[in-house]
Amino acid sequence: MIKQYGWSDALAKAFEPHARAGRVPGRIIAQHRDGYEVATDEGELRAKSSGRLFREAREDDYPAVGDWAALSLNAAAGAATIHAVLPRRTALVRRAADSVQSSQVIAANIDVAFVVTSLNADLNPRRIERYLAAAWQSGARPVVVLTKADLVDVPQAHADAIATLAAGCPVLTVSARQAQGVDAVLAQVAPRETCVLIGSSGVGKSTLVNLLLGEERMATQSIRQADDQGRHTTSHRQLLLLPGGGLILDTPGIREVGLIDADEGLSEAFDDVERLTEICKFNDCSHVSEPGCAVREALDSGALDPARWAHFQKLGAELAAVEAKVERVAREAERRRSAGLQKAYRAAKKDARGGD
Repeated sequence: MIKQYGWSDALAKAFEPHARAGRVPGRIIAQHRDGYEVATDEGELRAKSSGRLFREAREDDYPAVGDWAALSLNAAAGAATIHAVLPRRTALVRRAADSVQSSQVIAANIDVAFVVTSLNADLNPRRIERYLAAAWQSGARPVVVLTKADLVDVPQAHADAIATLAAGCPVLTVSARQAQGVDAVLAQVAPRETCVLIGSSGVGKSTLVNLLLGEERMATQSIRQADDQGRHTTSHRQLLLLPGGGLILDTPGIREVGLIDADEGLSEAFDDVERLTEICKFNDCSHVSEPGCAVREALDSGALDPARWAHFQKLGAELAAVEAKVERVAREAERRRSAGLQKAYRAAKKDARGGD
């Protein structure tokens, strides 16, 4: 059973230490508030993390949908315990909602990241850029999918406009009402590859999942007429088998993706801007008023969209702020550690003198 979920010889080799410990492999296919579902050769089972894994794992080490896990089974009870997670090939990560420095893994071991947005009033190029930066950073292949193509007169014109900021990624249009574009999306996912859908609530991700599956598996709702916004329907992350042999992971809507350590992803998403900054006359160019500034020349000529440049600066500043905060936290932790060592040293020295 696990072969259809992507189990391979490479994974079997990585799993050998766990096999010697009596564990069995399984892939996490759903995440709920109170636990997980795992696919194993014994079938799909409910699962929870072991106490040790829960205590010792960092936030971004907690099991996530798409992970391959080392399990102990209680097949009779339909249950399993997750003892370890195999190293991830790729991971889609975002900043935790309540933290500047901690991160959350949204999906693990993914091959294709579909950045989904709709061709209605919610279309936001700046948000697409942010999602693309996170997708590139994950290690997966980004693909932009523009849903609700029936809501605009010339959907290809919108696709062409988005393609200018998509750094060479495919940009596809889909209409659920007209059943158009589905085959082009399916063609992006090879058998046993895993894709993930990321995008804001209500852009049609669950509808797209149903189209790709060829059946109504995910709950959907229509957009609100008052503000052209969609209603959030997916409440948990779930990995599903596609008819062509691939796998698809639907996620709850994410209004914003917080970036952590996404320098590479930012460079990929803004490769045109990066190339301009590299050919400026001065290495330390501020791109404000220096002569020979390629960025200013591109802005003045209209070759570079001012909004795109502003967003590049904003995301860069966000990454710099995160890095600065992490450094401050690390310095403070080191200061407390040094203070503790000095205090322990003084106490030990005092005891050696007999308490004088």
